[in-house]
Amino acid sequence: MTKIIRQHLRLLEAILFATSEPMTERQLEARLPEGAGLHDLLITIQSYYEGRGVQLVRRGQSWAFRTADDLRPLLKKEIVVPRKLSRAAIETLAIIAYHQPITRAEIEEVRGVSLSRGTLDVLLEAEWIKPGKRRETPGRPATWRTTDSFLDYFGLEDIRDLPGVKELRAAGLLESGPAINTYAAFGTLGKEPGSESLGASSILPEIIAEEGIEPADPLEPGG
Repeated sequence: MTKIIRQHLRLLEAILFATSEPMTERQLEARLPEGAGLHDLLITIQSYYEGRGVQLVRRGQSWAFRTADDLRPLLKKEIVVPRKLSRAAIETLAIIAYHQPITRAEIEEVRGVSLSRGTLDVLLEAEWIKPGKRRETPGRPATWRTTDSFLDYFGLEDIRDLPGVKELRAAGLLESGPAINTYAAFGTLGKEPGSESLGASSILPEIIAEEGIEPADPLEPGG
């Protein structure tokens, strides 16, 4: 390993340790000398920390140091600070996660009610969703997608790591009955060919509850 490459590795390692939030590859490249070879540097650091107490993990297109999964229970403090999310916000987040990119109108069609003012704002403030590309349809409606911060919060490397139909059913998190059939299939994530659609209220609420996020009840009138 040349002295220059070693210096690039040290610089990248310092940058990643100095931030608490995942950094995108574009942000990292902007802080490294031109032509440093970011991808190779990331893989080298990731390999070096493999099996250690902290590990370099990828969250979508972002990277961050995180405590090794097997050590988390040993470091966990039993202090729950609930994060207030309405049931409408939880359902909206679930729909976006499994059917992105999706428009506001499609979200409302899935839920069966209109989105109240502020529901998307709450998710935007949490930095869990972001605007996607506009649809090439009349009116060119905006679409919504989840963010790397969403992946980081739930410990996912890729959105495809979300549990599928079989996993949700095995865990007892998939509703049965008429509610399943109301969930329109706008996307393919979380669905399997020939399977039922997912109930909008059955995808993430239980997962979110495990993370200490407390839904605020009751549902707001009219969504």
